[in-house]
Amino acid sequence: MSFLFLLRLAAQDGVSLPQQHGILDLVKGSGPVVLLVLYLLVLFSVVSWGIILYKYGQVRRAKGESEKFLEIFWDSRNLSSIHDASRELKASPVAHVFRSGYEELLRVSRSKKENPAGETLTTELGGVDNVSRAMKRATSVEITKLEKALTFLATTASTTPFIGLFGTVWGIMNAFRGLSVTHSSSIQAVAPGIAEALIATAAGLAAAIPAVIAYNHFVQKIKVLATEMDNFSHEFLNIAERHFLK
Repeated sequence: MSFLFLLRLAAQDGVSLPQQHGILDLVKGSGPVVLLVLYLLVLFSVVSWGIILYKYGQVRRAKGESEKFLEIFWDSRNLSSIHDASRELKASPVAHVFRSGYEELLRVSRSKKENPAGETLTTELGGVDNVSRAMKRATSVEITKLEKALTFLATTASTTPFIGLFGTVWGIMNAFRGLSVTHSSSIQAVAPGIAEALIATAAGLAAAIPAVIAYNHFVQKIKVLATEMDNFSHEFLNIAERHFLK
């Protein structure tokens, strides 16, 4: 007996065949609370992907231009020409730190020339501290720029699974409540409702997983750039003390 004959026989006997539901059909058939949860998760996902793409480009440019600036710095002997070249590397945090230190060094050098000879030691000590503080401030500003919007990725990674879980719990609760209304104990009566509910969990994980991976990646890259800025600051201060603040 063929399978087609069995299907015809089942139809003649009034036996209903299980209906297949696609994901879109399940979403459309979801209740208002589950739909609200899904829309919220989609919003989180879209915004987080926008941030991921933006931060990827920003960190990549910062790393590339910082490497280019360090090559220029160590290949050149003239701080003035290095300063001019650094203005073209606007995305480099190390270049910004250099400009802050160099401009403060120029101010200290002018002040040193104008001060009497008896105040030289005080000017030198104050000059080194001033340059160091200027470079630390610049480093903090650049790290803040690089970390901007990462908080949203962390929030997405930590909250969207729970938002999805809330939608799932709500959907399952409605499914079992509908089961009590229909007075049926068949799994087919609650299967569509449970499937609708589980979509919320899947959507929450789909939003959270890329966010947490991207957050950890960018935090590591920013740590590397922060280390480069600190190392450069120490090197620049050594050069300044040896050649300009004697």
